[in-house]
Order: sequence, then structure tokens, then C-alpha cells
Amino acid sequence: MAAMAHLHEDIKSLIRTRHGIVTVDTLDESFACRSIIEAVDELGLPALEWTVSGGLRKAGSSPTSRGISNTEALAGALQHLRHSDMIGVYIFKDALRHIEDAATERLLREVAQQFGRDSRTLLLIDHGGTVPATVRHLTVPLDMPLPDLDEIRAIVKASFQDVTTHLNVDVKLSKAEYEHFIASLRGLTRMEIGQVVADCLLHDGRFGPDDVSRAIDRKRQKLGQTGVLEYMHPPAEPPKIGGMQALRNWLAKRSKAFTPEAREFGLEHPRGMLMLGVQGCGKSMMARYVAAGWGMPLLRMSVGALYDKYVGESEKHLRQAFQVAEVMAPCVLWIDEIEKAFASSSAGTDADGGLSKRMFGQLLTWMQDHEQPVFIVATANDIQALPPELMRKGRFDEIFFVDLPGPEARRRILDIHLAKRKRDPRAFDLDALTAVCDGFSGAEIEQAVVSALYTAFSDGTDLTNDHLLSELNTTQPLSVTMAEKVAALRNWARDRCVCAD
Repeated sequence: MAAMAHLHEDIKSLIRTRHGIVTVDTLDESFACRSIIEAVDELGLPALEWTVSGGLRKAGSSPTSRGISNTEALAGALQHLRHSDMIGVYIFKDALRHIEDAATERLLREVAQQFGRDSRTLLLIDHGGTVPATVRHLTVPLDMPLPDLDEIRAIVKASFQDVTTHLNVDVKLSKAEYEHFIASLRGLTRMEIGQVVADCLLHDGRFGPDDVSRAIDRKRQKLGQTGVLEYMHPPAEPPKIGGMQALRNWLAKRSKAFTPEAREFGLEHPRGMLMLGVQGCGKSMMARYVAAGWGMPLLRMSVGALYDKYVGESEKHLRQAFQVAEVMAPCVLWIDEIEKAFASSSAGTDADGGLSKRMFGQLLTWMQDHEQPVFIVATANDIQALPPELMRKGRFDEIFFVDLPGPEARRRILDIHLAKRKRDPRAFDLDALTAVCDGFSGAEIEQAVVSALYTAFSDGTDLTNDHLLSELNTTQPLSVTMAEKVAALRNWARDRCVCAD
């Protein structure tokens, strides 16, 4: 396959250009080893591999074959490399987690320097391992790609043939449903894809549309391994929203843009949108609206969980969040109050040692380069804290301003929240209520309805128009308490954003 040929060329290029240490962070260890060995064979070079359980032995040999004596410990294996004159490639598995002392770290550094001079290469295959700071500048990472759609189809076909050699399977899957199943496997490793196919077939002896959920469940298990992203079950139906009609129309036009038909038509998948606006006006709810309307998993990034007291860990958390989002693709990635993650970056200070700037750079690079169908829904309340680079056209497909709801939207919001609490909206004077709550956000209107219900319940009566009017008249909305800030926000957004309503 073209992707495999490209990977082999990348590996050969790294070996030819005298990179002493190449790091490979992947869960798909067997695929990584096989790809490296195939590329090394094409170069005509010998290869040895190391594990703590077997020491150094010929790459690709049986795990029970005899290895080189006194190389089971990492320090012993590195000592062997330092004194060996074999020009070739060494594949070390899980070595980074066995660097237990300064002497071993020093050995690794000396090997990296020596290999950079004499055309040898050490490849460290390790998922989640940390390269010591003293060695990091001597290493170069190699990305091990997950299978593309063509390779996924080949793996599914091979797995299907393997299982059906000893089991009759009832296949009830249309071509469109089959393509949906294939797409749902995107982001899984080769081994995981085979396991999902076997699980689908062996579970009930049939292969149908409901098996798509098994692939999604496997992705969800991966997501549970990190605290950076939270999987949120999107509602079966999009939540009812008052207002934001222009934004909803914009989303409706893009609802089918993730399909193969859209690719054939020449469309790329939508990349995301940024919503700025007054607090409590439904920006967060819109993330659930998108996920439910498009039938996609919803991932919420926890800004607080990104930051870690240890050097390098925060950047690692952000990379991990992006990797998980790509594994779950197609999905909606919700970054709520995005300005909080990069406050120091926008302020132009190094109060956090430049961490916010580095993480902001990572975000911009990923937004520009990622190819998986991940739709970003970012929200912000404080435009002054947003780095200007984030606002440049092209970062998001569109930037929307979510203002306080107008009369029609306020009436609809009252209708929604009364009906939600088992009250007939027609029993209330919605015209009068709509007029009184001018300047209220959607959240403030909802809380007024809830407070009125508490009052009515305490009085031992049913909810009346007077209860609602009383609560609305005694509430000071945000548009009053923070009038200057709301006015400044509106003035800023007037010529820079598209109005959501």
C-alpha cells in the first residue's frame, strides 16, 4: 500500500541520515517492529532487538531463541552496543521505563552520540515512555500511522475470512452500512480492528448494522485511559434551543459533509467553529446540539486537567488529547472557555515559563495539520484573553457571536422551559413575560422559571404568570450588572464575527 511504502521510506531516511536514536511512541508494537525490520532488510543491514525478558537477539527471531549473554538488563545491553562494531540497527522495546539510575541514562547518552557518528541507529519503541532531558536533543521521533481506510478494509476482509473458515455467519449489511462500519474502525490499531471483527462475528453469528456500536465501545475504552478528555453521551435528539437560527442553518448545511459522498464531491470535512458571546446564552449547549444532530461522539476537553506540575507533562497531556480525539473520529471536540487554557500566551507574558505559549503553538499546529474528521466546537466568554492568532481566518471555519436572545428567542426559551417542567405554555401570557425578560440570557430565563416554581410550591399553589413576573422583575440580569463589558463585547464583535441569530 502507498502508506506502507511511505512509512518504509521515512524509516530508511532516518537511518541513512545518521540519527543516533529514533523514538517510536505507539501501541501497535508488532506492526512497528515489522515495518522497521522490512525497511532495514531493504537497506541490506543487520538488525538486533532487545527486550528485558530476552536480552539482545536477532530481530524477528523466536522469543525462545537464545540471546546475547549478559544483555537482559538495559545497562548490559547498552554496554554491548557501546563496544560493538556492528553497523546496523537496534530495536529496543520498552527501554525508556527501565532507565533506573544516572549511570544507565549516561550510557544511553553516550550510545546516542556514538551512533550519530558511525551510522548506527537505535530505535526505542515505547508507548508513553519519557525520554530523559539529557538525551532528548539527540533523538528524533518517528510517527507510526494508524491504518487508513484501505488498510482497514484489508484487515476486516482478512479477519472475516479467518473467522468464517470455521463459523457460518449471517451477513445483513448494505454497502452504505459496511462503509459506516469501516469508518467507525478508524483510529484503532491493527490488532484492535481484528479483535472487533472477531467479537462482532462470534457474539451472535451475524454481521449487521448494530455491530458499529462495538467499534465505538472499543474507542470509548481507549478514552477512559486518560483524564484529559471526557466522553459525554450526546442526547438522542438535539436539545431544543431558542434563537441562534443563523448558526443552526450553517450547521445544517454541513451535516452531511463527513460522508464519502462529500469527499467524492470535492469537499473536505468541516474543521470547526468558535463561539464568542455573553455568558449563559447557550454556547455550551450548542456543542451537544452539534453532536446529537450529526450523530457523533462528544468529547469535552478539561482545561484544568491539561496542566501538570512536572516539566513536559502538560504538553504531553495536550498531545494525548489530540491523539484520543483522532482515535474517536469522526467526533466533536468541545473546548469550553478556550481562553482559560492560553491566558498567559495572549497576555504576552512568561508568567508560567512559556508553557502557555508552547501549548498554544501545539494547538495551532494540530488545528492546521490534523487530517482526521474532528470537528472543534470552541467557546469563549472573554475575547480580551484570546490570542489574536486564534482569531485569524482559517483557524476555524467560522467565528460566531452569540448575543443576548431577542424577543422571538426569549419567547421560545420560555416555551421550552415551561414545557420541560410539565406546564402548558399556552396557559401563560408569553407576550408580557417576553417583554419583561428583555436583556436576560437564556440561563437567566431558565433560572427565573425554576425560582418561580419553588415559590409556587412553597405557597401550595400551581405556577402562575404572577410568580414568573415577580421573579423576572426582582432579577438583575448580567446585561445590567456587567453592562459595560457586554457593550464592549458587542462593539468588538460587530465587524469581526457572524451573528449566531
